[in-house]
Amino acid sequence: MGPLLSGLVAFAVGVNLWFLFEYLLHRFAMHELHGKGIMSREHLLHHVTAGWGFTSRLLLAWLGVALVGAAAWLPLGTWLLGPAVGVGLAAGWVLGYGFYEFQHAQAHLRAPRNRYERWLRKHHFHHHFGHPMANHGVTIPFWDIVFHTREAPDVVPVPRRLAAGLGWLLDDDGELRAEFAADYVLVGIDRMDERQAGIDRARAFASLAPNP
Repeated sequence: MGPLLSGLVAFAVGVNLWFLFEYLLHRFAMHELHGKGIMSREHLLHHVTAGWGFTSRLLLAWLGVALVGAAAWLPLGTWLLGPAVGVGLAAGWVLGYGFYEFQHAQAHLRAPRNRYERWLRKHHFHHHFGHPMANHGVTIPFWDIVFHTREAPDVVPVPRRLAAGLGWLLDDDGELRAEFAADYVLVGIDRMDERQAGIDRARAFASLAPNP
């Protein structure tokens, strides 16, 4: 196998290596720790509001992923099978993470445009609003299937007070857009007060779904 083909194969391995770590980090380092450590705390705060915004956490995440690629996968691949494999493995790892970050952000910010995006949003928002200990793989379902944590409800209930975090889901009157009625339903009331905010935070940090 020549260097180019070896590098391409290693690139594919690196992407899928990220998909495995995406699952493991999401499940164990973010949810199982219940807010202990910056990664878990920041992620569970994301669950409190279900919104998405650019923060310094993203820069730290990119730095961490790049450092793992440069300090672990690049030298390991080079040592095992040569520099083409090392570069391909590290590049696949970093770009796999980039694909995840992009798709996650777009899921919160933009309506689905194709079958994959429709699936990803239902899969991910069931994780947010239905069962936070299910559907830990954001971009692919493979590892959820392997570890028996995949759930695929027909309709995802979205608490009205949290629906603003998914602005694309709502019309100008704050009601569910008709084109998404087959996949989502708004539940509960839209009032958010200090008591409800405290309940939502406590449930998020316990990796429990928000009450309607």
